[in-house]
Amino acid sequence: MVKQIFINLPVKDLKKTNAFFEGLGFSFNTQFSNEIATCVILGENIFAMLLMEDFFKSFTPKTICDATKSTEALICIQVDSREKVDELLTKAISFGGKEPREKQDHGWMYARSMEDMDGHIWEIMFADPSAMPPQA
Repeated sequence: MVKQIFINLPVKDLKKTNAFFEGLGFSFNTQFSNEIATCVILGENIFAMLLMEDFFKSFTPKTICDATKSTEALICIQVDSREKVDELLTKAISFGGKEPREKQDHGWMYARSMEDMDGHIWEIMFADPSAMPPQA
């Protein structure tokens, strides 16, 4: 069984990235943060390592995807309420993020997307499985 999850993403400007995620209300693990990387605490045992591009390149021989032009992954995080989804999106936009698509409201599940300044797409969702319609 997995003990922790670390999502690693390249960033162009770590100071702007830190301000963005701090503005959204996230905290940081300073033990894994310095001038070339930040460890954002997403939840219990779930972290995003935001690495300056040159540092990120040291982990892979592959070309880094320009997330403003191509999408390699969608990162989805679940929050406690529909209101929290809207609150995070409002904050994201106020800190320079974008909303790349329309909200998705399926009654039992509500989701919106935010794009950070490096083009990474974060799906923010709330789901109430007890309200999910029966499967056919």
